[in-house]
Order: sequence, then structure tokens, then C-alpha cells
Amino acid sequence: MLLPLLFGVLWGGEWAEGWSPKKAQDPDKGYRLTVEKVVMVPQGLCVRVPCSFSYPREGNTKGAPVQGYWFRDGTEALSGSPVATNDQSRMVHQGARGRFQLLGSPQDGSCSLLLTKARMEDRGFYFFRVEGGTAVRYSFVNNKFFLNVAAPTQEPAVYVPETLEPGRQATAVCVFQFHSEHCPAPTLSWRGAALAPQEIGETTAYVSVLTLTPRRQDHDTDLTCRASFSREGPSFERSVRLNVAYAPETPVISISWDNRPALELHGDSPHQEAQKGQLLRLLCAADSRPPAALSWALGDRVLSWSDLPGPGGLELELPGVQPGDAGRYSCRAENRLGLRSRSLSLSVRYAPENLTVTVSRANGTVLETLGNGASLPVLEGQSLRLLCVTHSNPPASLSWARGPHTLSPSQPSDPGVLELPGVRTEHEGEFICRAQNPLGALSVSLRLSVHYPPQLLGPSCSWEDQGLHCSCSSRAQPAPSLRWRLGAGLLEGNHGNASHAVSSSSEGPWTNSSLSLSQGLSEGLRLSCEAWNVHGAQSASVLLLPGQGPGEEKDLIAKGFSKGVALGTGVTILLALGLCLCLILAVVKTLRKTQTQTPAEEAAPEAETPARTEPWRPRLTRRSTILDYINVVPNARGLARNPKAKPSSPSRAPPAAANSPGRNMPPPAPESRSSQQEIHYAALSFPGLRPQEAQQAKDTNSEYAEIRFH
Repeated sequence: MLLPLLFGVLWGGEWAEGWSPKKAQDPDKGYRLTVEKVVMVPQGLCVRVPCSFSYPREGNTKGAPVQGYWFRDGTEALSGSPVATNDQSRMVHQGARGRFQLLGSPQDGSCSLLLTKARMEDRGFYFFRVEGGTAVRYSFVNNKFFLNVAAPTQEPAVYVPETLEPGRQATAVCVFQFHSEHCPAPTLSWRGAALAPQEIGETTAYVSVLTLTPRRQDHDTDLTCRASFSREGPSFERSVRLNVAYAPETPVISISWDNRPALELHGDSPHQEAQKGQLLRLLCAADSRPPAALSWALGDRVLSWSDLPGPGGLELELPGVQPGDAGRYSCRAENRLGLRSRSLSLSVRYAPENLTVTVSRANGTVLETLGNGASLPVLEGQSLRLLCVTHSNPPASLSWARGPHTLSPSQPSDPGVLELPGVRTEHEGEFICRAQNPLGALSVSLRLSVHYPPQLLGPSCSWEDQGLHCSCSSRAQPAPSLRWRLGAGLLEGNHGNASHAVSSSSEGPWTNSSLSLSQGLSEGLRLSCEAWNVHGAQSASVLLLPGQGPGEEKDLIAKGFSKGVALGTGVTILLALGLCLCLILAVVKTLRKTQTQTPAEEAAPEAETPARTEPWRPRLTRRSTILDYINVVPNARGLARNPKAKPSSPSRAPPAAANSPGRNMPPPAPESRSSQQEIHYAALSFPGLRPQEAQQAKDTNSEYAEIRFH
């Protein structure tokens, strides 16, 4: 299919370059000739000039042979030498001998001319003459053709696939486009660096087909087709540049730190390390044709790409490497023939950072995440779990310390965990978590603040020159608030008037308040001291009984008996002495019982001690009008019982600046919150008088009850 098409094109081109055939006729004599007006031939090549004619055959009656002659224009037809003839007796022109040839038989009307090895001097007009016997003699001088001999610029046409692939066979075609019938075919040959010895050969034809297997190094080399007609004749050749394309090779990755020379990486997936803050450059290059489009990606995220990378490839710069830059980097090279990629794993080394502490309860409930210097308030008895977390590479070792002392880890497999089951007040203080690796160390501290509800000391009252003076102290975390309840009224803060004055102060966990009453003292007046914070409240009360006021202490007994005039003086004295003796014995007995109480008795369950839920009170009978106010002081038996025992919590004694109790009362002693305050009662009975039940306490929250002497 290819050759007929090519020949058709070639023939069409040849006819297009010439003049269209013209039929000439002599109506008088019957001579006609058909030939092209112009015939072109490259120098040194061959050309056939198609020609046909007719003549009056009846003029050749004797059947003499018909002779044909081609003359160059200007030659005498009768005596000159033709360039070609079938008349063996006629000598041809010497310059045309062996090169011009009359084809066909003039007898049959054929006048075609064949010219080989055309020369430049052959250029000119030519005419044809026919002779047959004596009657047929005619020269077609009006039907000349012009022979145009062109310079030898004719080249073969070479067809090679636009893209060749290494190792894959390809076909190249060479076509010598100038072709003329009856002309000898040229000898076509190939040469080039891409040809193996077995692929080199010669073909005598107008078309040569070559099968070759290119290599990568054959890119940009020449493949030449040569057309020659003889060893002495002209030769024509044409070369084409081969384009050997191939898919990208495996990319080559180079890495450079801080502008140092780049280092080429080897291996399928190399691992590299960089220090945080370093300048890092990654370079990717891939051999391919056509040049591959290059791209850098971190995981699935494309960082940079280039359709036309520079001569050195595609560079990715990471100024100041951060921990977030760690990961798997991939360089991808792709062209229309395929793609290849290569990866490297980058890790960033850095000292510990972002050190935090997560606080959770024992049940795993996360409370909050704390930073350096944070304060952690914890309710006494609560269980906590502190988890220390940091970011570093290589992983940091974690440890916990309380002040200068290192703590043993709660979980040896996870030293960042510190568990505090049942927080106590002695746990209060600074806790430090330290993280360390070869690149540095970091620590975070937090202050543990133990919270607890108020513990009330007081109130303690005494008579002053100007009236009644009471003081009350309380310790709690956070620091408690104190206020006085006087009858139905509330007194708090620092203020005063003609009837009373309130003074309050706070220092650390302690809050102290004093109350001075100069007016409004009346029978049955109740004083309460109340302390509270966010974790709870506590209160204690004092009841002012009728019959005594400032300056009346010395006349207490006399005034008491003045209202019982039915008794004699002697009985009064005896009763007074008996009263004093009973009171002394009762107090001594009670103190002795308290001091000799065993630890086992002290640790007895509350269910076995009714006094813990409702204080025991003797049935009192009123036989006298001897009245007094009650000074209530919490018992410190827990500390007095075992002086060498260590308390379960730090001392909670009020500060030195706190208001002291009355002159006749010792300062309140510290007390463990786990023990109940103890109250001592003393009773004096006068037989014969009307009994009366003791008044019950009205404040169910009070830890002290009113005490009356009867």
C-alpha cells in the first residue's frame, strides 16, 4: 500500500512541475505529436520523456521501416547528428552517445526518449523527426520540449518515529522521491551510530525499510540514508536526528545541612536525622527523556513541584527544621512514558519541650492539664493521679521530685505517673516533674494546696472592765470567714458602736475575731461564733445566764445566798463549802478520767459511744440562784494523751498575733479534726428545792452546748 501511494505522489509531483501535454496536428498532412513542454531532471539522474505521434500511414505504401530521430534544437535534421535514433546507419551526437535512448518503436507511433546521467550541457529544446520510405518525412519543429537540468539537490526522504524507546525495535523508511520509468533505481544505504552491524545493508530500490533497536546513548545521534546511482555517478543523502525517549530512572536524592556540601543518599529508603532549627536542603534529580516533571511530597501533601526542573533537579528547602517537619519525604519523577519515585525518612532531634502535667482522679476522670508554676487545690482525702507528658526526640526520661527529694515512681514502667492516694496535709508543697534526654532537660513544677473545712477554736469569753469580751479562732483551707451571732443579729467584719465592737483579722489559714459587749447584756443572751468556707461550716455558742455582771465576781456566793433567806448562816456556810468541794471533786475526777483513758477506749467506734452523737448531761435541779456565764474551751486530750505521738497533720495552733482567750483561761490547744471536742460538766444540787430539766441546745450544728450551774 505504501509504495503505490508514494509512486503516485512522485508521479503527480513530476507532472505538476512540467507543462501539460499538448497535442499538435497538421490538418493538411495528418501528422500529430504529444509531448510535455518542459521536462526537468536533476543533474546526473535519469529521466524518461513520454512521447507519442501519428503519421499518415497510407503514405508509406511500400511498408518501409519507420525511423525516428531526436535532435537538439538548431541541428540540421538532414545532415546533423541526432541525440537518439533507431536508425542504425545514422551516427548520433558524440556528447549524447550512451546517454540518450529512443524507446519504443516509431513504427507504432512511439517517440519516448530516455536520458540517463543528465548533464548541465543537456539543457535546451529538442524536437522529433519521423522518416518512413520516401513519402513519410516530417520534423515536428512546432512541438518541441524543453529539457531542464537542475542542480543535484535532490535528497531522499527519511521517516523515523518521533520518539524511540531504548531496547524497543523501531522502523525507519527511506524514499528517493525522484522516479522515472525505465530509469535505473538508486542504491539506498543506511549509516548511523544507532545501527548494529547486522542492521547495515544496501537496497537497490526507491524505498528502503530499516529495522533498528535504539539504545539510550543513541539519543541525539544521526541516522543517514544515502541514494547513489553508480560509483562514478552522483549520490544523494539525508540525515535525521534520533530522539530516544525513556521513562524516568529512579530519582537520586541528595541532602545538605546548614549550607554544607550535599551528600548523595543510597539505599531504597534511607533514614536521616536533623537537629531542630537546622537549615535543610533536599535535592531530587532523575534521568529521563523527555525531562520528567519532579515533585516533593511529605506523606500525601505535595510541598513543591516543577514541570521544567533546573539542570540540578528540584530543590526543597526547610529553613529551621521543626518537629512537625519529620516524616516520609517522597520525590516523584514522571513523563509520558512512566513515573518513578524514591523516599527518605526524616526524624528531627530536639530537647524536651511542651512539658505538662495532667491531673486525674483515681477513677480516671481527667480534671485539668497544668503548666509550669500552676497551683493545684485538692480536698483532703481525695486521691489523685498526676501524669507528666513531654515531647522530645529521642524520648526523654521522666522523674518526679518533691522539693529536693526524688520520689519513687508509682509505676516503674511509666515513671511519668505519680499517684497520691488519700491526700493529706503533709502532702502540701511543691512537686516537680523533670524530663531529660541527651539534648537537654526541662522541668515543670506545681504547688499542691490541701483544702479542708473549718476547725473552730472557741469561743472563749471573759469579763472585762467595760463588759463582756469574747474571742474565736478558726483554721481552714481556704481561709475561713468568721462572724458572730448575737441573739437574732449578725455581727461580722470590723466595726463597732456604743454597745459592741467587732475586730477580725486573718493570717494564712487562720482567721481570728473578737467581740466586746458593753450594753445589751441580758438574761438568756446567746452568743455564737460561726466559721465557714466552700468545704463546710462549724459553729459554737455561749449562753449568758442571769445573776452576774462586771465587778460581781467577789460577791458571787453572797449574792447567790441572799435570795435564799430561809436558810441559816451556818447552813449557808456549810452548803457553800460543800458546793466548792463537790465542784472541785467533780472537776478533778473528770480530768483524771480523761488523762487515764486508754488508746483503745479512744479508738472505740462512734456507735459504741452515745456521747458522740448526743452529749450526756446530768439531770440538774435548781436549788439556788447562783448564776454564771460559761467559758467553753475545746479539749486537747488527743495531744495530751501521748505527748510523743506525731500528729497526722501539721500543727494548727493560731498565730501569735491571734486574740488570746480570757485572762483566767488557757489558750486553746490544737486538735485533730478526726476527734470530737469534749465538754466537761459540773453540777451542784441543793436538796429540797424544785427540780428542773436542763435546757437543751437549740443549734444542732454547735459543737458546744450551754452549761448551767444549779
